[in-house]
Amino acid sequence: MIPTTILTGFLGAGKTTLLNRLLKEPHGHRIAVIENEFGAENIDNEILVQDSNEQIVEMNNGCICCTVRGDLISALSTLAIKRNAGELQFDHVVIETTGLANPGPVAQTFFMDEEVSLHYMLDAVITIVDAKHGMQQLDDREEAQRQVGFADRILLSKTDLCSPEEVAQLTARLKRINPRAPISSNSLDGMPISGLLDLRGFNLNDKLDIDPDFLAEAEHVHDEHCGHDHGHEHEHGEHCNHHDHHNHTDDIAAFVFRSQRPFDTARLDNFLGGLIQVFGPRMLRYKGILYMQGADRKVVFQGVHQTMGSDIGAPWLEHEERGSKMVFIGVNLPQDVFLQGLEQCLV
Repeated sequence: MIPTTILTGFLGAGKTTLLNRLLKEPHGHRIAVIENEFGAENIDNEILVQDSNEQIVEMNNGCICCTVRGDLISALSTLAIKRNAGELQFDHVVIETTGLANPGPVAQTFFMDEEVSLHYMLDAVITIVDAKHGMQQLDDREEAQRQVGFADRILLSKTDLCSPEEVAQLTARLKRINPRAPISSNSLDGMPISGLLDLRGFNLNDKLDIDPDFLAEAEHVHDEHCGHDHGHEHEHGEHCNHHDHHNHTDDIAAFVFRSQRPFDTARLDNFLGGLIQVFGPRMLRYKGILYMQGADRKVVFQGVHQTMGSDIGAPWLEHEERGSKMVFIGVNLPQDVFLQGLEQCLV
């Protein structure tokens, strides 16, 4: 299985800067870069072969540049065939999406296409955000929000053109959209290439990182503004929409469900299946570590749009506090429907 990274980011964010490093720098990794657009944002023209039918160019540093003139599935299949035949050597693939692309369909390719899923494993979605223009892009373009929502890691570029206050404001907004993606403000020129590979951000595993500030903020809003009856304990503090407490209201946002009570398997399966049927196109990313009734191991689930997978995770340790934690990132999702429905699936 060849680990694959999807690199996305709005127009002008800095994807070309990073791709040029992958293709030119002597970093010691053998990476196949799939570049899928021509124009002002493209890799330097001398790197690409634009006047022949050849689509794959080998670089001096051991990397490969593959220009996609047709279908992404065909490009991935061609690379895999040449690798298996010993004609090409690479151990990681980086796919650059166009600046206006929704990464969702690209990510789904790795689960929906049998030929691709046979050879490739989706490692992570990395999104570059232009710190100088990011706020305006998030205001104006849903594509920019989608790119952030899909991210397993977010890289801020052009932070040297911003004040610390501007960077902090943008970072806070990105965390509200996607609390599970670590944010790095290192220069794209100085970031170690190894820090972008083998992140396992898309793999099913029993690790679910959610920004703790996001959870604390959500619980604060729950306590201060929700008006629930507090005569009994709420095990998750995210029932309320807290956009009104910020300067920006984004169509794409995240919310978290947590509980120490176990799930009933049949009820949860039915409910999640219904959610995907009704809201699947608006569910960008979702992932959870689940505590199931009668199970001595964790259950891990995640999905993209209507594609959902689950697996058995690590055993619950003897002194470990058992509980479920789930994060949903989507477009105008009805938070109360999700959270109240999940609560109905608890034992």
